[in-house]
Amino acid sequence: MEYRIEHDSMGEMQVPADKYWGAQTERSHENFQIGIGIETMPLYILRAFGVLKKAAAIANNKLKPEKMTDKKMHAICQACDEVMDDLLVDHFPLVVWQTGSGTQSNMNANEVIANRGNRIAGEKLLHPNDDVNMSQSSNDTFPTAMHIAAVVSIEDKLLPELNKLIEAFKKLEKENEGIVKSGRTHLQDAVPIAFSQEISGWRSSLERDAEMIRLSLDPLKELALGGTAVGTGLNAPDGFAELVAEEVSRITGKNFRTAPNKFHALTSKDEIVFAHGALKALACDMMKIANDVRWLASGPRLGLGEIHIPENEPGSSIMPGKVNPTQCESVTMVAVQVIGNDVAVGFGASQGNFELNVFMPVIAYNFLQSARLLADSITSFTKNCVVGITANEQKMHDNLYNSLMLVTALNPYIGYENAAKTAKKAYKENKSLKEACVELGFLTPERFDEVFHPDLMV
Repeated sequence: MEYRIEHDSMGEMQVPADKYWGAQTERSHENFQIGIGIETMPLYILRAFGVLKKAAAIANNKLKPEKMTDKKMHAICQACDEVMDDLLVDHFPLVVWQTGSGTQSNMNANEVIANRGNRIAGEKLLHPNDDVNMSQSSNDTFPTAMHIAAVVSIEDKLLPELNKLIEAFKKLEKENEGIVKSGRTHLQDAVPIAFSQEISGWRSSLERDAEMIRLSLDPLKELALGGTAVGTGLNAPDGFAELVAEEVSRITGKNFRTAPNKFHALTSKDEIVFAHGALKALACDMMKIANDVRWLASGPRLGLGEIHIPENEPGSSIMPGKVNPTQCESVTMVAVQVIGNDVAVGFGASQGNFELNVFMPVIAYNFLQSARLLADSITSFTKNCVVGITANEQKMHDNLYNSLMLVTALNPYIGYENAAKTAKKAYKENKSLKEACVELGFLTPERFDEVFHPDLMV
C-alpha cells in the first residue's frame, strides 16, 4: 500500500494515499481498533455531516465572505454533496467506539471534505479546521448530526414503512368483516370478537405509535450548531446559528431550527431519549402483533390454526413439510434489540457531565440501529407475511362454538352464578352449554335458542 504524509498539531502521520482522510482520522483509526468494519459510524451520521458542513460553509460565506470565499464555499459544497450521495463512504473508517464527543468523526468529515474539495479545486485551497470547521466545534456538530440523522431516518424511512403496514392491516380488516371468532384473555377462552375487530386493534396500535413518533420529531428539529465548544458560541459570528439552521432546512427539506439554549443542546440528550421511547413503544406493539399472528397461525393441526400465513421457506432440517412463522420471529428479535437499545440510549444520555455529554456516538449508533431495524423488519413483515394472511373460517367457527365463555350471553337471563354452574357442568361432563343449561333447569330448550346468539355478542 502506498502512503502520503499528513500532519496535525501533534506531528506527522502516514495515511493511505488513496484515502481523503488526514492525520487526525488516522490517529483514531489506529488507536481505536474496536469493532473495525462492523460498528463504524452509521451512514445517516455521515450524510448528516455532509448536510451540516455544507450549511455551515454557505452561512460562513454570507457572514464572513473575506474568510469563506465563494471559491472555498463551492469546493466545500461539492465535496459535501458527494458525502450526502454516499460517494465517499470508504473514506470514513472510524468506529463508534471512539471519543465520546464524536470529535474524531467530526475531524474525519473535515479532513475528507477538505482533501476532496482541494482535489475538486485543483489546488491546496481548504484547511480542515480553518475552513471546513469554521465557526464550529465537534461539541456542537456531532449533536447536530445526531438530530439531523434521527429526523431523516424516521421521516424518510421508518414512518413510510410503518404507514404501509397500517394500510395493509386496513385492507385485511375490510376483507374479514363479518367473521366472528373466539376472543382470548389471559391465554384463556373469552367472549366472541369479530376478526376485523381484532385486526383493528393491531392497526390502531400502530397508528398511535406513528402519532407518538411524529410528536417526538419536533424537539429533534432543534440544532446545537452555533454553540461551539461549551454553548457560548465562541468564534461563531452573530446570526450563524440561525442562518445555518435555515440552510440545513433548505438542504434537507425539513423544518429545522436553532436550539434556543445551546448549553442544554450540548450536554442534554433528552430529545433523543424521548424519541427513542416512541421507537420502543413501536417495538413493543410489533412484538405483541407478531406474537398474536404466530399464535393464531400455530399448528397446522395441533395449534390454534385460526389464520393461514404465507409459507416462505422450509422450517426444519429434520422434519419434512414443517413451516415456521419466521417473519414473526424476525420481528420479535428486532423488538428485543430495540428494547435493549433503549437502555443504552437512556443510560448514555444520563452521563452528561458539566457542559458536554460524552456518550454521543453510542447513543447515535443505538438510536439509528433501532430506526433502521424497525423500518427493515416492518417492510419484510408487511411484504412477506401480513399481505398474505387469510382467515381459517371453519376453524374460527368450530373454536367459537366450542367455547364455554359463550355462557356469558346467558348472564342477563339466568344470572352470573347460574351461568357459572352451567359452564362448569358443561366442561366437567363434556356437554354443550345448551345441554347443561337445560339439565340444570335454568332455561327450556326453546328459550335457550331464543337468547343464545354468539354472532351477536360482538
